[in-house]
Formats: sequence, C-alpha cells, structure tokens
Amino acid sequence: METREPAGRAFDTEPPARDREAEPELTDDIRAEDLDAEVRGELRALARSIADTVARRLVATGRLIDEDPDTALAHAVAARRLASRIPAVREAVGIAAYHAGQWQTALAELRTYHRMTGRQDHLALVADAERALGRPERAIDLYRAADRSALAPADAIELLIVTAGARRDLGQDEAAVAMLQVRELGVDAPWAARLRYAYADGLLALGRRDEAREWFARAAEADEDAGTDAAERLLELDGVTLEGDDLEGEDLEAEALPEDSDYDEELDDEDDDLEDEDELEDEDLEDEDDLEDGDEDEAVVDVDAADVKDLDDELDTDGVHGDEGPGTPA
Repeated sequence: METREPAGRAFDTEPPARDREAEPELTDDIRAEDLDAEVRGELRALARSIADTVARRLVATGRLIDEDPDTALAHAVAARRLASRIPAVREAVGIAAYHAGQWQTALAELRTYHRMTGRQDHLALVADAERALGRPERAIDLYRAADRSALAPADAIELLIVTAGARRDLGQDEAAVAMLQVRELGVDAPWAARLRYAYADGLLALGRRDEAREWFARAAEADEDAGTDAAERLLELDGVTLEGDDLEGEDLEAEALPEDSDYDEELDDEDDDLEDEDELEDEDLEDEDDLEDGDEDEAVVDVDAADVKDLDDELDTDGVHGDEGPGTPA
C-alpha cells in the first residue's frame, strides 16, 4: 500500500520541478555562511543540503528587501516551501511581504511567527499592515493589547508612531499628537529622527506651524542617514524651494559642451592640422643634414580629482514603557 508524507513535511525534500521553475536564481555570491548564526541554528533540524539552500534563500531575501522587495519575497517564499516550520523563515516571508505591499500575506506570516515564538518583534509592521488595509482601529487595539514593557525601545517607538498614524487616519489629530508627546523626543537614538518627524507632522496638521518647524529642525539634525525628508519639509516651511536647480545645472552643462557630432568633427579637424604640420617638419629635417632626429614631446594633462565628503546614547524609554503614560518632551 502506498504511503504518503504527512502534511507540512514539505521541507524534508526538494520542491517539485514546477515550483522550482518560478523561483528566482541563486547566484554564486549568495552563501549560506553569510546568514546570521542564530538563524542558522534554527536550520539544524533540516537535512544539510536543504538547510544550505534555505540559508541562501534567506540571505538573498535580506540583500534584496530594500531595492527589489518582490524578488526578495519570491526568495523567502521559496525558503518557506522547504522549511515552513522554521520561525525565521516565516518571519522573513512576513517582512518581505510587508515591503512588497502584500499586506494580507504579511499579516498571516508575522502572526504565525509570533505564535511560533511567543515574541512580539514586529507588532509595528502588523499594525501598519492593518492601516494599509483600511483598518486603523485594529492597529490601535493592537497597541492597547501589547505588552510594551517587553518590547525593545526601537520596536516600542515604531509601534507608537504607527498607532499615532492610525489616530490620524481616523481624524483624531489631537489624540495623535498627544500620544507622541513622550520624553523620548529629547533622546538621541537611531529612531529619534522618525519620532520627531512624526511629532512635527502632527503639529503641522493642527496648524501649530512654529512648533512644527522646531521639531522638523530637530528631526533633520538627528537624521544623519537621510531616512526622512525633514530637511526638505523645513525648507518648505521657510519658503525656500529647490525646484529647477537640477535643471539649471543640466542647462549649464549642455551650454559648456558642444553636440557630440560637432565635437567629434572639431577633434578630427585638429588631428588633420597636426598631421599637416608633422609632414612639413619632416621635409625640413630632410633638407638639413646637420640636424639630429628630434624627440617627440608628449602632452600631459593633469586632472584634479574632487574629494567628496559627503549615538548612540543610553536610551531613556520610560515615556513609552512606563505605566504613567506619555511624558513631556525635553
């Protein structure tokens, strides 16, 4: 009698050929060894060859998630076909789906990851996916039910920002700004720029322009990686516009350089003139027997290269994690 594999054991064998045809290619530079050691530990339950393939899929997902989230998701889904019971794989699918705008998939996978691990690492992504699906009230409920004291500071701040956005989705701008009035506004941390930006944007929505300008400025100061457009928003509030600057630069370059075809013709004419001068010099040298052969001088052009130049303090997160509610910004 024919035996069948139990459901959910697909990760023990290679997927069918029809499934592999839709999977993105794994290039030679994607190595299993590049995967985080903790995640690789989760793959030890798999056969060695399967574990290496899954590891490479996860590495590819991480590399592509910002620049090509659709392909990153395809890699993660390919890993899930082989290892659907590995929490890190479900996490990767959920995060990649979020970046690719596949909100339902993101919700399903991240909730599965949370159930498998008991962790709440990505509550902010779950809440934001609910917002994207037009359900901001669910994002608010998620914030209320979360054990925020168990979250890492960055995760707690991100969940706060998303929930304030959900308040604004519901037209509750005053409540959104009140939520963001936490002491972490005055803390220098990797997430400071995003928190200050959200607060400034909320203030501007309420017509509190001067306060908004102050916090956009503080957001721009903290935004070393240009992760927000705080600097541009600040210029807009000051009445400064950069529109047309790039075009003017392009026009100047176009005036400085002739058309390619005309430029090539000018170079050809210069080459012909040089050849004629060389011929005349050769004739003069033949008539004068006492002259020795001259050395040709080589023209050297020096081009100067322009050099381009283009906090973590300890976090005080009582305003987010504490029981007393939002504090007052520093």
